[in-house]
Amino acid sequence: MTGPTYIPYRLRTLSREAAVIGCAAVGGALFALFDVPAAWLSGSMLLVSIVGVAKRLPDLRKPWFDSTMLMSGVLIGSSATPEALAATARYPGSLAVLFVALAAIMLATGAYLRYVARWSWIDSLLAAAPGALSAVIAVAHAKGANLGRIAVIQLFRILVLVAILPSLMRAMGDGAIGQPPAVIVANLQDTILLLGCALATGLVFERIGVTAPFILGATMASAVLHGAGIVHGTLPPEIATVVMVMLGAAMGGRVSNLKRGEIAGLFPLAIGGFVVSMVVAFAFAWPAAWLAGVPYASAMAAFAPGGLEAMAMLAFAMGLDPLYVGAHHLARFMLLGLAMPLLVARMKPEPPSS
Repeated sequence: MTGPTYIPYRLRTLSREAAVIGCAAVGGALFALFDVPAAWLSGSMLLVSIVGVAKRLPDLRKPWFDSTMLMSGVLIGSSATPEALAATARYPGSLAVLFVALAAIMLATGAYLRYVARWSWIDSLLAAAPGALSAVIAVAHAKGANLGRIAVIQLFRILVLVAILPSLMRAMGDGAIGQPPAVIVANLQDTILLLGCALATGLVFERIGVTAPFILGATMASAVLHGAGIVHGTLPPEIATVVMVMLGAAMGGRVSNLKRGEIAGLFPLAIGGFVVSMVVAFAFAWPAAWLAGVPYASAMAAFAPGGLEAMAMLAFAMGLDPLYVGAHHLARFMLLGLAMPLLVARMKPEPPSS
């Protein structure tokens, strides 16, 4: 009896997971069709979230999740090229302000969610994290945090930033249109070395009990290989697109675990958290712009609490200083990606007392 029913069960599970991933791909493609920045991430998250409100969706199983985290870590670490690391050294004062701003954004927004929404500290800090969504998903999954409501807060911030930040930067900048940098794709030998080292490091981290081992291990391995000049180039854009879709499916799917009334109640919290994080970020952008000698619009793009992909593409589209903006987002992304698992390693996701 067990044998005949096992295969249909596996097929049903795979088909449901494939439906979620397909829905995410459709959402990303629709956003890409309209040239929305970070389209494949925000579009996939949004459509899966909407479908998840109407119908309970399955969570992606561990092999899907771990492989997505591994690829995410490789992509994150590939930003740490020798040229990018050299660029970060040009703005020491502004980067120091950025690191203080990161702590201030997370503490201020996290405290808002902790004391206004009465969330646990781990949920509050993960929802407040300005970007590094891959690391947020990995840590929330590993720690058993409420990824559904974290996803709502993060998705709201991405969508609103994409909608309003170009107008703000256009008002503060010169309105020039730039071009995104060309993507250098690693050759087959470098790709095999990169993936092999990333997987090995992730497995070691999993063995010793590190939180979010695959994304942290892959990020460290990729960053070391790229920073040392051993590996040149990153994964093909098609793989990066698939990773964005999978991340959107993972986060958006968790929204289906929330009740409709709870989702409606999250939007006022999302608005409040967005306002807090933006006020803090743009307050720190003023001294950073002065120290670096760049326009305030560039500092706004560099300090905006959004995802790396969205903010980097918006900056390029507005013709802002790519070295300044890219250096700051690289530093923020790497710091959050590496520190997030360690930051919440000892935290527990118990609900706070009411």
